[in-house]
Amino acid sequence: MPLIASISGIRGVFGDGLDAGVLVRYSGAFGAWCREKTTKPRVVVGRDGRVTGPVCTQLVVGTLRSVGCDVIDAGMASTPTVAMAVMAAGADGGIVLSASHNPAEWNALKLLDSTGEYVSPEDGARIMALADAGHLPGVTYTELGRLHCADYLEHHVASIQGLDFCRQQAIAKRGFKVVIDGINSVGAIAMPRLLNALGVREVKVVNGDPSGLFAHPAEPLPGHLHETMEVVRSSGADLGLVVDPDADRLALIEGSGRYVSEELTQVLAADFLWRHKRGPFVTNLSSSRAIDDVAARYGMPVFRSAVGEINVVKKMQEVGAILGGEGNGGVILPDLHYGRDGLLGAAMVLQHLADEGISLAAWCATMPRYVISKNKIPLGRMDAKEAMQRVADGISDGSASTEDGLKIDFEEGWVGLRKSNTEPVLRVYAEARTEEGARTLARRVLDELA
Repeated sequence: MPLIASISGIRGVFGDGLDAGVLVRYSGAFGAWCREKTTKPRVVVGRDGRVTGPVCTQLVVGTLRSVGCDVIDAGMASTPTVAMAVMAAGADGGIVLSASHNPAEWNALKLLDSTGEYVSPEDGARIMALADAGHLPGVTYTELGRLHCADYLEHHVASIQGLDFCRQQAIAKRGFKVVIDGINSVGAIAMPRLLNALGVREVKVVNGDPSGLFAHPAEPLPGHLHETMEVVRSSGADLGLVVDPDADRLALIEGSGRYVSEELTQVLAADFLWRHKRGPFVTNLSSSRAIDDVAARYGMPVFRSAVGEINVVKKMQEVGAILGGEGNGGVILPDLHYGRDGLLGAAMVLQHLADEGISLAAWCATMPRYVISKNKIPLGRMDAKEAMQRVADGISDGSASTEDGLKIDFEEGWVGLRKSNTEPVLRVYAEARTEEGARTLARRVLDELA
């Protein structure tokens, strides 16, 4: 399996592309990059619940110390918790060992800068160059980096509680019963801590053993969550909260057991925040048009970026956005930190339901209805650029954009084709008002590639 190096990190299948040598080379290059900025950098390291996490952490921590970096080991921690730890510790960078939504055999190095954000494309290119050069800075035994262990989950939770809109008294008064699906990873630890702190009356955790043996495919999609949806329905819960293995994405389940499209997570968050604060919103080019419709209700602008958290963040900073996200269930609030955060999304949803005294189903019923068809095609030997050109040549009745792969807009919807940042696949997304409409648009692209 080939190693994938992109703005989303360095990821691969452990033992088949991602091995000890790769982990040492890239973490050493990251340490060398940090030392270009300061002689004795500090780096926060955290991991999700994957089985390979402990051994990967040992390799990464040892390598960073060997090139002269002090290391703060945050243990098992969500990606947003590590980001906040970097900020809280005044660290020079961070590494998260998590392949996010990829299957359990995958792992990855997610690289963060001193602000807790993903490294920029420019900094990423420098780190890649250092890794390719293969020369790591040597230090004497007196210059070895020190190791300190610390848990930053309490800081993360307290920071969410301290947000202006957060009123846990209202949440406690509502007496929520909530089901959490932690997929047997770090979310099984982090989400209950948050909900208990917010005053949720009853928290039921399914797939709550942080063993890294995922109870279902890691991406929080409806086809993977039948058992969880049934638990929500049969237990009489008010709603269900589902995270991916590193808890930066959030999907929702109504009390009836109906799955709420992860595309709506950021839309609901925006609908909530615009009641408290005015300002622009940023999302990526592959996210639902629903955010544009909701923004129009408030007279707020929406800006789009290429897919990838750092691309969304840079656009947010450029336009002064008060909120951003991606249609994969990620919500980004600058008042907390510039990164997707499943815990934050859960707090915003619960606060709105408590403030308005409504159910999740009633709230979702006020949202615009769109359906997205998400497909992926193994790259194999396919040339991605050639494939996109073939689609552009074959579908000429829409308005085409090549800002991020290929996106073609129609009056009734849109289709998008781009090379994945996280898997060796081409992603084919299509959105329309109906399921049939979305499938029809997606089929047009898939037929051109057949």
